[in-house]
Amino acid sequence: MKQKLLIRDVTLRDGQQSAFATRMNQDQIDRVLSFYKDANFYAMEVWGGAVPDSVMRYLNENPWDRLEKIKKEVGSASKLTALSRGRNLFGYAPYSDEIIDGFFRNAVTAGLDIMRIFDALNDVENIKASVKYIKKYGGIADCAVCYTIDPKFVEPLTDTKKGGFFSFLNKDDSEPQISTNVFTDEYFLNKAKAMLALGADMITIKDMSGLIPPSRVAKLVPLFKKELNVPIDFHTHCTPGFGLAAVLTAIINKADIVDTVIWNFAGGPAGTAIELVYIFCKKLNVELDVNMEAVAKINKELFDIRQELHEFDAVKQFPKPFNPLTDTIPIEIDREFDKAIEAVNNFNEEALLDACHAIEDYFNFPKPDEMVKNAEIPGGMYSNMVAQLKQYNSLDILEDAMKLIPSVRLDAGLPPLVTPTSQIVGAQAVASALNLKNGREKYANPSNQFVALVKGEYGETPVPIDPEFRLKITGSKDETPYDTSNYKKQDNPTLDEYGGVKLAQNEKDELLLELFPAVALTYLKNKRKDQYESQKKLAEQAKAMQTEDQVGVTKEVIKSPMPGNILKILVKMGDRVEKGDTVLILEAMKMENDIVAEVSGVVSRIAVTESSFVQTDSPMIELI
Repeated sequence: MKQKLLIRDVTLRDGQQSAFATRMNQDQIDRVLSFYKDANFYAMEVWGGAVPDSVMRYLNENPWDRLEKIKKEVGSASKLTALSRGRNLFGYAPYSDEIIDGFFRNAVTAGLDIMRIFDALNDVENIKASVKYIKKYGGIADCAVCYTIDPKFVEPLTDTKKGGFFSFLNKDDSEPQISTNVFTDEYFLNKAKAMLALGADMITIKDMSGLIPPSRVAKLVPLFKKELNVPIDFHTHCTPGFGLAAVLTAIINKADIVDTVIWNFAGGPAGTAIELVYIFCKKLNVELDVNMEAVAKINKELFDIRQELHEFDAVKQFPKPFNPLTDTIPIEIDREFDKAIEAVNNFNEEALLDACHAIEDYFNFPKPDEMVKNAEIPGGMYSNMVAQLKQYNSLDILEDAMKLIPSVRLDAGLPPLVTPTSQIVGAQAVASALNLKNGREKYANPSNQFVALVKGEYGETPVPIDPEFRLKITGSKDETPYDTSNYKKQDNPTLDEYGGVKLAQNEKDELLLELFPAVALTYLKNKRKDQYESQKKLAEQAKAMQTEDQVGVTKEVIKSPMPGNILKILVKMGDRVEKGDTVLILEAMKMENDIVAEVSGVVSRIAVTESSFVQTDSPMIELI
């Protein structure tokens, strides 16, 4: 049977998050959706990750609106997917089942089909509730095993006898023997099997840092395919230079789905280009149902959008324009595609990487980031550490901080380096480097998040934490899991200054407050302020309409039959309207209502704007 490959396009979430700090606004999203409807991707990742936070924080947009608008435009042409952090959802604190239940009920109603669920510690217990509730409401549970590697140590180990993981391993006074072999193929397979037992509908090998070499892909994908009876998805990034080679290896080893990004957003910190995958699939005779003509139309829009996002562009390096349906590849580059396929089949990783890098060089994709590759940490973690040290005017100790990462990580139970543990470990390595530079003890001032990690509040770590180290950091030798039974919901105050309305006006607003307390507070306050000022303006206009001289003129005012938002205005000033014509669409209680003219006339005044909020009996349109 001919091999068939499914594609999960991640351009509108992971792609733009990795390359442009999640700054695509709704207008830019809207410009590509009609083409996405024709592209025939198996799935589109459009939500989750940093999207809900960023659209409120930077764009003053509603995260729920984004999901609903994409669903309305794309329909069932592709499944819509999102990314969440297990019990933490999009935040950092574990949430109660009540919150998780409400979140998934609203997410599925808003258009979500698949939730990719991961946990920063690969603690399967932390994803249990999310799997339960996404399936309860008819969604698909995509459970992700976070790929990570054992640390390599280069620092002088002078602090190990003061309470840390090394002293836990070595009870005598001898120099610690550094040997870790935790993240084996069996480790990842056992995690996947545990997720499958919870009800996972598919399993993703999630390499959030781009650190998985092709040789490891060649082991893990066949192992998962043999041992697991659900679809296997492969996700990686291109930063350290493994991305294209790793994706090709996954395809040849029969992965069911791979994640890709469309050309102008691909490469560098983002994922592999679908256009390169298309060429490989043609050569491999692998069936790929994606409509590449529609992809080319999306890519044309993405070129302009990337220019608009120049300020946030992580690499500011556009790939060479290319359309695999119309452009010819030079013979020597076409030969590199063949060499890459041959290298996978011959288990020759060096030749594979050379061929893939030659392909990427020709198309002007960013070169491998050797620093990230050698440090074996996520690129975002590195950039955060640099930013912190610049803030402290101590960039000179960056190398010291980098050398401390392995021991800090091991002391904390060897967490995978993914949000939020990458930030926690990176920040602690910076603080520890500053401490040692200034003659203080390595863990003199642990952050609250590092304390919570060591205490056990984030879940079970891959290796046990030394009880003596836990005592030193937290004040207790005992592991203390986070207790959600005492969870207290965020306050929902009444805003007297904006007409006495509630800050959160529905369950979706309330969920935004729970998941993003500070950001949602600012966002929702601004929304209530805008609504209040809009209503005030409408009231003034209504008063003017009522007191205006009406001698010799008969006027008909179309008023709102209920509270709601003006979704669309279908007429303009001077238009002739006949009785029964629809003049605007009012959205109320999640329903769209056609508002019709009860008499014929000419539009003499429009007292509302699209997206404005109206109360019952608010004047909307005046006819004469």
